[in-house]
Amino acid sequence: MTATVPGVSAVVRLWRFAGASLPATMREPVTSNLSGVDMPSERVEVLVVGGGQAGLAMSEHLSACAAPHLVLERHRIAERWRSGRWDSLVANGPAWHDRFPTLEFADVGPDEFASKDQVADYLVTYAEKIGAPVRCGVEVTSVRRNEGGAGFRAQTTHGTIEARYVVAATGPFQRPLIPAVVAGDAAPMQMHSSDYRNPAQLPEGAVLVVGAGSSGVQIADELLRAGRSVYLSVGPHDRPPRRYRGRDFVWWLGVLGKWDADAPPQGAEHVTIAVTGAFGGHTVDFRDLAGRGMVLAGSTAAFSAGRIGFTTDLRDNIARGDANYLSLLDEADAYVARMGLDLPEEPEARELAPLPSCVTDPLLELDVASAGLSCIIWATGFAVDFRWLEVDAFDANGKPNHRRGVSSEPGVYFLGLPWLSRRGSSFIWGVWHDARYLADHIATQRSYLAYRTTPVPNDALA
Repeated sequence: MTATVPGVSAVVRLWRFAGASLPATMREPVTSNLSGVDMPSERVEVLVVGGGQAGLAMSEHLSACAAPHLVLERHRIAERWRSGRWDSLVANGPAWHDRFPTLEFADVGPDEFASKDQVADYLVTYAEKIGAPVRCGVEVTSVRRNEGGAGFRAQTTHGTIEARYVVAATGPFQRPLIPAVVAGDAAPMQMHSSDYRNPAQLPEGAVLVVGAGSSGVQIADELLRAGRSVYLSVGPHDRPPRRYRGRDFVWWLGVLGKWDADAPPQGAEHVTIAVTGAFGGHTVDFRDLAGRGMVLAGSTAAFSAGRIGFTTDLRDNIARGDANYLSLLDEADAYVARMGLDLPEEPEARELAPLPSCVTDPLLELDVASAGLSCIIWATGFAVDFRWLEVDAFDANGKPNHRRGVSSEPGVYFLGLPWLSRRGSSFIWGVWHDARYLADHIATQRSYLAYRTTPVPNDALA
């Protein structure tokens, strides 16, 4: 199939905030598709849905394979970094690691943690660098296989696009998950972490943060530093050291082969990671949070008559997090000895303070009125939402059915999902490697389709 994509040049079509750190030509909205007039029906070889880190990485590798393609983004490039995060968010990994291999951060030191806006600006700069054919302000509403023909037909808010291949690069943060514990119309106010921006946004009073992963811990810490009374509901988690023996934990996970760990078996429990790059980056320590006045509780389980009930798993969750932390130190020490590295010893890293009273005598019930609780923030993750992708590419539970992103539906690919091929798949650097694999797969399929049978001479048949 020959791509005929009118109006889409090798220059990125951008729609984003003005930004002094960007080139002058990138500071104003630039898009050919916001006029309200439908685009004519188009044909393209590869349609990439999503203009975040996954879609841009895919674009680089498709260009390297000379595969004509178009990237559609319903908002702006890296929109979730712009408007889907709290104000003070920083990347969880240092800038030397949390980036694409082909572009360094221009305004962030290698060992610093980029702010959310710096990450968004970085992705815009990357899109410009690779000349990604991104069209912003266009939402894909449905994708269906062409009946009786090759490829797919995508309906968008600006017209119809036909494509031989479709890459779903919309990422994992699509539908916020809030457990059905507290009725939506019950006091206090409730919000998902994706709607939280800063402490001033919340009504006066105490706050319960549910979730011990990166988002929950960082939001709870910020609220505590702002002088709020904070309760933190702590579920199962891993708790790696931020740094150990002079190396960041992302380095340790790399040399120990943990970033390349295979996806856990289907249905295996996903354990969230408590790690932070905030305030220069430090190891998450629930004992320290409790010592500064935060009240820790177990998993949030019930709500009745103005009372929130917690399970009795707090102490076990803290213990398993500690075991995970100490296990990584053991593996790091063994690696240093095996490789003969000259890295400074750090015996104090193994010194754990006594458990605080809120862990040894855990809170099992919280009276909303007595505690002055005004808000619950659910840092409980997201679900994917592929309702627009109307093809046979999902299992009985609606989860993408794929192998390393290659779908069970020929011609459909997934990119940017956690554990797509390995532990690092949903990170900026990890998605780049997954995109290269998918681009190679598409290139191979295109080469098969380009094959033409060589006519056999008549005399050879005699």
